[in-house]
Amino acid sequence: MIVILLKDIKGTGKAGEVVKVSDGYARNMLLPKGLAKEATEGNVRSLEKQKAIVAEKEAESREKAEKLSKQLGSIAINIKTKGGEGGRLFGSVTSKDISEALKEQHGIDLDKKKIILETPIKETGEKSVTVKIYPEISAVLKVIISV
Repeated sequence: MIVILLKDIKGTGKAGEVVKVSDGYARNMLLPKGLAKEATEGNVRSLEKQKAIVAEKEAESREKAEKLSKQLGSIAINIKTKGGEGGRLFGSVTSKDISEALKEQHGIDLDKKKIILETPIKETGEKSVTVKIYPEISAVLKVIISV
């Protein structure tokens, strides 16, 4: 029997795939548990339409991410904080601080989890911070820390 999988099934396939399985497996396991539906012409056509819609949304999201990447690469944010002698800070600048400053200064709302810092910034000066916007798309943001 040919079925369309609705969920990922180990050893059988991933959600959205059209696969051939034994009749008993389909009738006794997949169909009653809602893991698959029979691959009729109408179901296959609706699956193709859904895949096209998902691909279109994916392309749109990627385009927005590339635009944001270019925008972030061309701006710099300034963060003023308390510090001591020799350019050392009291505390540190974290990804949350960078996210808040980015929203405040440029109106770009970015999740703090997308800002990648190997270690918190503990010195004044100009730093380059990597921002992971989308899978395979990242930008380098210039952060200027002053006392």
